[in-house]
Amino acid sequence: MSSDALEWKFCQVFGDRSPVEEVSDVDIVSAVEFNDTGDYIATGDRGGRVVIFERCQDKDSSKSSKKKEPKTPEYKFYVEFQSHDPEFDYLKSLEIEEKINKIRWLNRSSAGHFLLTTNDKTIKLWRVHDKKVKQVLSTNLANGVQNTKNPPPIHTLKIPRVQTRESVVVAQARKVYANAHAYHINSISVNSDGETYISSDDLRINLWNLAVSDQSFNIVDIKPTNMEELTEVITSAEFHPQHCNIFMYSSSKGTIKLADMRAAALCDGHAKIFEEEEDPANKSFFSEIISSISDIKFSRDGRYIVSRDYLTLKLWDINMDSKPIKSIPIHDYLRSKLCDLYENDCIFDKFECTMSGDGSQMLTGSYHNYFHIYDKNSKNDVCIEASKSARIKEKKSLISNKIKLGGSRRKDKKDDVVNPDTIEFTKKALHVAWHPKENLIAVGAANNLYLYAAQ
Repeated sequence: MSSDALEWKFCQVFGDRSPVEEVSDVDIVSAVEFNDTGDYIATGDRGGRVVIFERCQDKDSSKSSKKKEPKTPEYKFYVEFQSHDPEFDYLKSLEIEEKINKIRWLNRSSAGHFLLTTNDKTIKLWRVHDKKVKQVLSTNLANGVQNTKNPPPIHTLKIPRVQTRESVVVAQARKVYANAHAYHINSISVNSDGETYISSDDLRINLWNLAVSDQSFNIVDIKPTNMEELTEVITSAEFHPQHCNIFMYSSSKGTIKLADMRAAALCDGHAKIFEEEEDPANKSFFSEIISSISDIKFSRDGRYIVSRDYLTLKLWDINMDSKPIKSIPIHDYLRSKLCDLYENDCIFDKFECTMSGDGSQMLTGSYHNYFHIYDKNSKNDVCIEASKSARIKEKKSLISNKIKLGGSRRKDKKDDVVNPDTIEFTKKALHVAWHPKENLIAVGAANNLYLYAAQ
């Protein structure tokens, strides 16, 4: 369905605080992920915590009504647990942050839920399930202590009774996959076979078996013999959603490489490379930085790839590696401010991207808590500010065509103009996720998780 026909509405926000309160750094959302059914949302933060939200069950209160209005999805708190704690590498004299970099759900195969979480160095497999609490109602102890000097008569002894109380949700770490990465882990991806997953850092990609925590296989290694010859690093990696032997990884040079594990044990070569040559006229000191790909995703059918660098969102056809079928400028209006963004480190922000379940729309974030929904088959752009009171702007052309670099504004066109001088770069919607089956999106901005639904 085209996004022209969709009306996006604010649903919920979790973690919202008044503007007066300062947001603590440990509370900032660092990862957002739906599970395979969309009934659960997991969020991670810089404090190493994981919070899971569960979808509320729909209740038919009006059975007699002939026409039912579509219900807005609603989620509630399910469980929170501490996934990672700060550590210190004594050999390298290096502090390891507890920040959650990525969360990936495993397909549900039992009564519990399984998910992988990772910080810079360690990956953990968690099982989240309901546990029934049992309580002993009658015992032969006095205040919980056995009286050995004066034991009670036999006829006064009682048979202890155990009662099952309401269940509680608990999280247990089932596996810890550690000591396999010398550099910071930037992504993890679960294979379609349900048995293996990959983890990638700046220079290597490792293949793991979920059942084996003390051994992994290195399948990509781009580390040069002499580190002074290093020209690029790996920025993201993901398995194909249907073919368990195919995966892709992106680099800081703006390339996406598709690899086949059947070709060789070490996938130094690639089956395909997706790269768009930069116009020499546009080259500058910042060219290499802004061309670095921050996130890549397959469509659910595996036919398309969506990638995000600092300025653009690109859509690739897996059968055509010569150029992207759509290149959408998102931050073109920031080209004149790249020097300022370099000085305040904003140019290194890593925005995520994703696609809808049917592959017709793409989602990515921006500054000022804006996020954009683009239609794959048209030039429609829905621009939304992640806020309870913000208006939703729909534009029939790409947003870059509506930008003015400063100067005067026409009052009647005020909502269609983005002035880079008034943008708050401290507000950024870095983390996004799309429900696998419905038009429901989750956006992580600062310490808040926003949910928007379309009908």
